[in-house]
Amino acid sequence: MKLDRKHVAFGRHGTFALRYGWLTKGFSALQRKSSIFKDDDATVELGVGKNMVASICFWLRACKIIDRNNEATSVGKMLFDKDGYDPFLEDEATVWLLHWLLVNNATEATAIYWFFNKFHKPVFTTEELTTSLSDFVRDARFEGKKPSESTIKNDVSLLTRMYSLSKPVGRAPLEDSLDSPMASLGLLIRATDNKNFLAKAESRDSLPPLILGYAILSLMKYREIKSIPLDDLMYARDDFTAVGAVFRLSENALIKKIEDLVKLSPGVFEIRDTAGIYQLYLLQETAPEEMLHKHYSPNLTKIKLGVVA
Repeated sequence: MKLDRKHVAFGRHGTFALRYGWLTKGFSALQRKSSIFKDDDATVELGVGKNMVASICFWLRACKIIDRNNEATSVGKMLFDKDGYDPFLEDEATVWLLHWLLVNNATEATAIYWFFNKFHKPVFTTEELTTSLSDFVRDARFEGKKPSESTIKNDVSLLTRMYSLSKPVGRAPLEDSLDSPMASLGLLIRATDNKNFLAKAESRDSLPPLILGYAILSLMKYREIKSIPLDDLMYARDDFTAVGAVFRLSENALIKKIEDLVKLSPGVFEIRDTAGIYQLYLLQETAPEEMLHKHYSPNLTKIKLGVVA
């Protein structure tokens, strides 16, 4: 939820972007065999190369599906257990949720945290993105060894590949051209000139209010607060994440979704004008997971049947 300058990481993905099926495959294998990512037969069990085994493990940790001890987290179990809510990512809400979990894991994926919370240009080139990330790394007071320029370039390349829809190039293998689930969110768009990228604040109609509610409750729990100014939900400050920035929401869209969230959660949230500052208040103690239960439970049958888009 907040950047810890003592614990940052770059380049741990091994240049492999998160792919469809990897979280499901890795989580299931880990449930069958807790040592799978350390075993010599992992490549056979997972059906991928050695470097990809390490990358699958990284993405499970980065998305907070497993912890550093390779044990399933509560949200990991909720989503990916045998009877989990959406182990095959058939509900787009799950991808939004995974995006939130990933961006809030600055310890494992610092560059992705930085892009969605610190980088605000709506139109940019790969070169501009690389320069900005290099400047951030140079100016930040990180402890320990800083990443090399090649590592920074790899992180930028991965970020743009993972969050934007790809274009077929030559006779590349089919697997290499498959987009990451994150690309479906439309948070990063390749311009028609194929040189620029667009990352503009928009309405994000496919982002469910209850997933936003999970994000807000997680942030408030982490910060140990019962109220928060809407401005702090919109803009990242003091190295904390902000839902508006993470989901690339416009100010009007964020307010509209919070209003919808209040209606969907009677007695939980309330918007108040306090001395001219609009704030969101938490009226009763509510676990972030309750938002997920409320979202998925009505749709569970549809998800299991593959009906939910």
